[in-house]
Amino acid sequence: MTRAAELEAMLIAAQAEMQRCREWLAYSEEASFTADAAGLIWLSPACARQFGYTLATAQALAVPLLAQLPARLARYAGGDATRWQVRRELELPHADGHPVSVEITTTLLPETDGSVRRIHGIVRDLTLARELALQQKQFTSMLSHEFRTPLAVIDGAAQLLEMTGTAHDESTRKRYRKIQTAADRLLALLDEHLTPERMAEIGRVRQPDQVAPASLLQTAVQQAASRRSNITLALGNLPAQIRCDPAGMRLCLDVVLDNAIKYTPATSVIEVSGQMAAGGGLEMLVRDHGDGVAESELGRIFEKAYRGNNAGQIAGSGLGLYMASAVLEVHGGSLTARHASGGGMEFRIWLPIASQTGKVLA
Repeated sequence: MTRAAELEAMLIAAQAEMQRCREWLAYSEEASFTADAAGLIWLSPACARQFGYTLATAQALAVPLLAQLPARLARYAGGDATRWQVRRELELPHADGHPVSVEITTTLLPETDGSVRRIHGIVRDLTLARELALQQKQFTSMLSHEFRTPLAVIDGAAQLLEMTGTAHDESTRKRYRKIQTAADRLLALLDEHLTPERMAEIGRVRQPDQVAPASLLQTAVQQAASRRSNITLALGNLPAQIRCDPAGMRLCLDVVLDNAIKYTPATSVIEVSGQMAAGGGLEMLVRDHGDGVAESELGRIFEKAYRGNNAGQIAGSGLGLYMASAVLEVHGGSLTARHASGGGMEFRIWLPIASQTGKVLA
């Protein structure tokens, strides 16, 4: 074969390879680009399909993205290769105007002489990944609640049996403690596998089972104040300490306050109080001045996954009041709701503070 024939064969092969590359780029779903300090040089067809941009219309969008390129190229020319590849997340406007979360990975492209004047970038749409991450987070949260509620019931019931069973023999009391230990282990595993950050925060040590009711109310109101400034707190005659699951009681107060905030106007006052109940025990009241719950729905608001007609577009799962009620039931207490005089709703958390044997648990 003559030299001319060899060169012609090489040219044909190169053209065929270029055609295959063009076809691959035409059908590839990878949104990518090539640019130098002056602007975009090339844009893949996928950019138009995914983000609505052509090479011409994307030039203005690329200006801020390429602003740091000259300095990056200068550092590389000076021997700094630490930024050979750069990855960052940001929001870019779609051609139709709506924002899109993207991850852009840019890599320096060496020339045949070893110098670098261009970069190649890959643009990845993070919308689906973030939606999936949110769904996973919501599913994990739901799963955690679904496991935690019956475990809290078991644990609380065992505590209540131990507290009120002063007349029981030691063998029976040991069984109660074994139940509590087993529930603790399961709750620790739940924290470790579904919410690892919680384990780093609280560890595996059993949490205290006493709390000052005044402090409980003050903390709940302080936390809620970041969302509603006009919340009042009135403290009556309260015991110094009560025997309970502090995390469970915080959950109850947070749920009730959250409902009061979500279902009342931003200017509406929310009144919180705590005192000894007239018929014995301890009561904590949360009174709002909103539209309230329809009379026909009042008996159902503590049902699992039930949401009233006034929920509208307000986000929620219908599990909050159900879980709060379940926690209080374990403590031998109750969560009730009624229409307050003058409008609005009043939620009442009631807890016993004395055992059946007459021993004060405070």
